[in-house]
Amino acid sequence: MVRGPLKHIFLLIVFGSIAGAGEIRVASMNLQNYLIMDRRVDNRWVKDYPKPEVEKAALRRAVLEINPDILAVQEMGPGLLLREFQEDLEKEGQVFPYMILMEGEDEERHVAVLSKIEPLEVIPHRDMDFPYFGERMKMKRGLLEVVFPQQENGEDFWSLFVVHLKSRLTDNDSDPDSRERREKEARAARDRILEQFPNGDGYFLVVGDFNDHRDSASLRRFANRGDTQITRMIDAFDSRGEKWTYHYEKFDRYERVDFFLASTDLSRCVKGAEGKILDSFYWRVGTDHRPIFLDLDFGQ
Repeated sequence: MVRGPLKHIFLLIVFGSIAGAGEIRVASMNLQNYLIMDRRVDNRWVKDYPKPEVEKAALRRAVLEINPDILAVQEMGPGLLLREFQEDLEKEGQVFPYMILMEGEDEERHVAVLSKIEPLEVIPHRDMDFPYFGERMKMKRGLLEVVFPQQENGEDFWSLFVVHLKSRLTDNDSDPDSRERREKEARAARDRILEQFPNGDGYFLVVGDFNDHRDSASLRRFANRGDTQITRMIDAFDSRGEKWTYHYEKFDRYERVDFFLASTDLSRCVKGAEGKILDSFYWRVGTDHRPIFLDLDFGQ
């Protein structure tokens, strides 16, 4: 089955190649404020300053080491900065011909995808809303869906959904740590995914920064609706067998907030039934999240 023609084209195509058949490596990275903002630089506060070059270099080094076919990112700034990231990666040997930026309610931090594989379709789900303390709120960063072929020149497809749920910063005193808002965002995203894939049937993968733990209400919403199982969590491990992906420096706290959630059908295509976490020493220079990645083999 092939989805409809490519639509919602804010896809910037620089080259025209497509990766060959075989395994597909999918990675997810929170880039930690790859944007222009007020920040501390050399022990002084500077207004409207871009992400420092030393941090950008660490991010690129991580991408080179992982060598993904598809890279989902969170906390990306506007399109010009995504293009910068794409072009800088190309200079270092990682060519991603396809670049997709999703602009949601958050005007500063976006989710995005860089890909070596040509998408069949791009669908930015911006319209999902939910009741929240007497208001209708929209999902802060939306839900980005990118549809890819399973095999080169094949008719079967799979969908990548990229999320970045609301942070734990409290915007409403009645919702400490914004737990309720994240749960409602997760519920809205899950219901939209089920519109695309009724009963969770078919091939899809949900990735990103969920800003919550594995047994949170937010993660449970993606796992099930009633008695219907929607996704399975694909565990990822570093070289020591540890699972944490985020270091909160203020409290020196280590947590797992970045996840791969796969449909039942797609989970069977995950090589080794698990993913990996990059734990090379330099990662912490570029971001407070460790990148995660896995390999898909639709022929296995």
